[in-house]
This record gives sequence, C-alpha cells and structure tokens, in this order.
Amino acid sequence: MSASAVSPREDRGDDLIAPVTLNQLFYDAAERHDRPNALQVKVGGRYQPVSHRTLVERVRNAGLGLRALGIPGGARIAILSENRPEWAMADYACLTAGFVDVPVYGTLPAEQVLHILEDSGAAAIFVSNAEHARTIASIRAKLPALEWVIGFDVAEGDGVDLTLAALEARGAAAGGGVDDAGGGAAERYRNEALDVSPDQVATIIYTSGTTGEPKGAMLTHGNIASNVAAVTRAIPFREDDVSLSFLPLSHILERMFDYLMFAVGVSIAYVESMDTIVDNMGEVRPTIVVSVPRIYEKIYARVLENALSAGGAKKQIFFWARRVGEQWADETLAGLRSGPWLAARYALARRLVFSKLVERVGGRLRYFVSGGAPLAVEINKFFYAAGLVILEGYGLTETSPVISVNTPDHFRLGTVGRPIAGVEVRIAEDGEIMVRGPNIMKGYFNRPEDTRAVLEPDGWLHTGDIGELDADGYLSITDRKKDIIVTAGGKNIAPQPIENAIKTNKYVSEAVMIGDKRRYPVVLVVPNFDNIEKWARYKNVPFSNREDLVAQPMVRAKLEREVIGTLHDLASFETPKKVGLLAHEFSIDHGELTPTLKVKRRTIDKRYRDVIDGLYREE
Repeated sequence: MSASAVSPREDRGDDLIAPVTLNQLFYDAAERHDRPNALQVKVGGRYQPVSHRTLVERVRNAGLGLRALGIPGGARIAILSENRPEWAMADYACLTAGFVDVPVYGTLPAEQVLHILEDSGAAAIFVSNAEHARTIASIRAKLPALEWVIGFDVAEGDGVDLTLAALEARGAAAGGGVDDAGGGAAERYRNEALDVSPDQVATIIYTSGTTGEPKGAMLTHGNIASNVAAVTRAIPFREDDVSLSFLPLSHILERMFDYLMFAVGVSIAYVESMDTIVDNMGEVRPTIVVSVPRIYEKIYARVLENALSAGGAKKQIFFWARRVGEQWADETLAGLRSGPWLAARYALARRLVFSKLVERVGGRLRYFVSGGAPLAVEINKFFYAAGLVILEGYGLTETSPVISVNTPDHFRLGTVGRPIAGVEVRIAEDGEIMVRGPNIMKGYFNRPEDTRAVLEPDGWLHTGDIGELDADGYLSITDRKKDIIVTAGGKNIAPQPIENAIKTNKYVSEAVMIGDKRRYPVVLVVPNFDNIEKWARYKNVPFSNREDLVAQPMVRAKLEREVIGTLHDLASFETPKKVGLLAHEFSIDHGELTPTLKVKRRTIDKRYRDVIDGLYREE
C-alpha cells in the first residue's frame, strides 16, 4: 500500500504492550492497591467508598451467579445502565466468568436497543432502573434468545427476573466449600479467570452509527489491555489521583480509561447524572477527567456568557485576562520564557479570572483528556491559559480506542498528539488515516464483508478519517472521509473545523455544514436559546415560542452576522453563503445525535431538507 506519510518508527517501549488480559489487570490491581476507595458513589447526599476487597467478592459472586443460571460460556450478556459501581461489577463479572459483555447506552430508544440485543444474540441483560426494565419488557417478545433480565435497582416482577443481590446470593451459595485440591472457591474462580486468553473476545461494542446501522466491534482482552498499558506509559498517573467518571461506560473511551484508572490505583468516582457534572466536580475534586469536546464547549460558552452578562469592568477584565492568557500560552507552547511584564500580568489574570474556573472544576485538576471528536484550538488554548491542560487524543471504537494522544511532555495544540507505543499510523494517498497495532479489533460481529471492507489482510485498519502527520510525528485530523463536502464545482470542503469555529460563538449551540453536490455551502444552526432570547427581548423582538423566534428577520440577520463574523481565513468556496436556523436542539431521542453526541449528518440532511432547499431557493 502506498502512503504519503508514515509515523516515525522510534523505540517507544513496545515491550510494555505485550498481550495480557483485563482479568489480569483486575486481580493484579486489587492485590497491589487494596484500598478502601477503589470506587466512589454518592449515597444519602455524600460520596461513599467501595473497597477493592468488596468489589472482588461481589464480582466473583455475580460471575458464579451467572454460571449458576445455566448461561453457557462465551455467551453474550448485555449491560443497559448509567455509570455506577454496579456497571463495573457486572462488567468484571462477565469478563472473569468467561462471558462476552455487550454495553448498551442507557439513552437509546427501544428500537435501537432491540437491534443491538437481536444482533448480538444476548442471553441475559443487566438493567439499572425501572425505565430500562420497561424498555426491555416492551421488546422482549422479539428476543427469543434473551432468557434473563437482571436488575440493579428494580424489584423482581417489575420487568426483571432477578435482582443483582439475588444473583450474587446464588453465586455465593454455588461457590461455597473447597475444591478437590483443597483450595477455596475464591482461589478457584480467580485461577479460571486468569486462564482466559488475550485473544478471547471480551466485549462487543456497537459503533455510534453516524452514517448507518451500528455494527458490533469485537474487542479482545489483549486489544484493550494493550491500550491500557500504552496509555499508562504516555500519560503519568498517581495513586493519589481521583477521577470523575461520567462519559457513558458504553463508550470505549471512558471504559478503557476506567480500566486504566483501576489498574494504576486511581479512585473512580461516578457522577450522579449528566446534569450534575460540575457540582460533582466540586464535591469529588478530581485530578483527572476524561470527556468529549461538547462538555468543554459548554463550559467555555457558560464562562463567556457570564463575562458578557456581567458587563462593565468585569467584562473588560475578563477579555483583558483572556488576551493575556492567550499571549502567555503562545509563548509557553513555543518554548519561550515569558518576560517579567507578561509574567506579572498573567499572574494577575490567573488571580482575577482563571482561578474561578479552576475552583469550579474542583481546584486540583491535573489534566483533562479529550476524545471522540475534534476540539476547537481556541477552546483548548483558553483552558491551557487557565491552567487546565486538555490532552487531546484520537481513536475509534475499533482501535480500543486510543491511537494517538498529546501528553504533558509532548503537547501540541491543533493536533491529537503522537501515536502511542506499538501503534503504527500511515496516511494513504487519498489522505485517509491507516492504523495497525495490537489494539485493532478482531472484526465486526457476524459481518465478515464489513470487516474486510475496513481491515486489510496485513492488519492495517481504514479509519475513515482524513488527516496529516507532521515532521515530528504529530497527527492532525482534518475530517471524516464520508463527511467531506464536494461542491457542484468540484471543490472539497472539510466541514468539522468550520463547524467547530462557529460553535465558539456565544449565540450558537450546534452547527452543521451542508453543500455536497450543491453550488455553495450553507450551514444549519441551532441557536443558544438562552443567549438569543435575551438579545431578542433587549431588542424588543416579539416572539411567543422558539419557532416564532427563529423566523424573525432580525434574529435571522443577527445569527447570520454572528456566524459569518466568526469565520476567518477561509477560502471563498469554503465560506457558507446562507445560515438556516432550527427551532430545536439536536437530540439522541430524535436520532439526530449518537449516544456520544456526534451529529448524524444524513439524518440532519434528510430531516431538515425543506429548510435546506429553502436556503438555496432564496437566491
């Protein structure tokens, strides 16, 4: 295969990513750290600890309980739940007992849950609450393979066959006594778990499906464990670190990092809900947080709005501090030492402005890790200036997931860092990023043709992303290959960087570029309704609801000025000529967003075709 660029082949300690299993990582960590607060969960208004010993015991009992139900080894068992200690217990129980688990996003509508359970042939499913139990009850008649529904917080008879507590009790009863060699049940169970091969499939994770029906990526113990080892080498972790877990554990990014945190002894605290992330940060005071760009975008938008609404001297101080911070960041990232005048102004900016943001996220954060989608450079630089380093990385479900990541020692804004140990990256002639390494999936479950379409016989995976490698080996992502817009005039436009720039505007919540096979590009915008409604009231623009608001000529003109004014240094053919306003936020329920908050472009293009066609008719 010819390629225009290949990642440097330097010695990055590939011996550290020798195949092991997730079961080895689990037991080694429990024995090495043996702490009272392996996990933390909020109960009764405050965070309560779960010890390594308690976790190991409950995992063993749950695993033995699954076996006692008669579920055959290697069967698929689904988990439908928000992040919580029971999620980890169910996961580790499946892994150590020799089952393959299938995570399901707790926010998915019933028809998508049905597809995953049907396609995987799940024999059992863990559900978190009554709502999830009702979802399964509504589709269970279509799932003949599904024999058991096990509830975390749901009583037997309310849509579940067995509670987790009852499952653990069965396991404890089944595992009593000693074996023929005189060993106890705990030792026997542990030894059987450690006999699992690195090549054995650990989990089937269904892709988010931005361009079609989700496919189940089969990830082995060795795939994920190698990624844990390589990222541990790239990013330094300490035993006194604390992590706040809130990205769905159905997402491989959070799941791999939670395995990593557990392996190195970091205490994992679970968020109460996605609505309480910032409040829980203040309570837990994490030192490490893994997230997706949308969370950083929202924090940045809130900080910007607070500064603008404050007005007067506070507004001026904020924008002065932002300018000083950007100047300091530029010099620091260029390897320069700030002069005394800039250093003094930056120290004042941190005290007056940036310290408030640092305290808002707990006051002791060492770094954020960002993945899942590109992060705007402007936002990353703002956080960096505030003393909140965001280590942006890149990966896919199919790569377990990390391919490359910025590190504290090798950090370059606008890139997703350098490839991690053991992973090769090359750029094909058409610009597509190709990847090879121990983290590459085994294939798509029951989809050999789809597997062959992305996985070459020599191990190279087609990522579907367009990117570049610089001379120092840093990788930059341009866009998704399938998202590239080709206008009627043959011009190629990468929409993601333009959309990211637009979303930094305080009046914009979401932006989607349209223009494939069209004469020129346009952009659909979901306004930040809190801010645009305030502006409309100030300008005495009459409206009774959001549909009425986005139809007002003054509002449309305002958003068009804001959007176009945000864009700089674009070629004429790249600049959107029209702005269409939508009256509703994109949602997972309506199929416009994936569970990881990526926009489904095909759905948007189809659902809002009348709006899009109207923008072109306006000419």
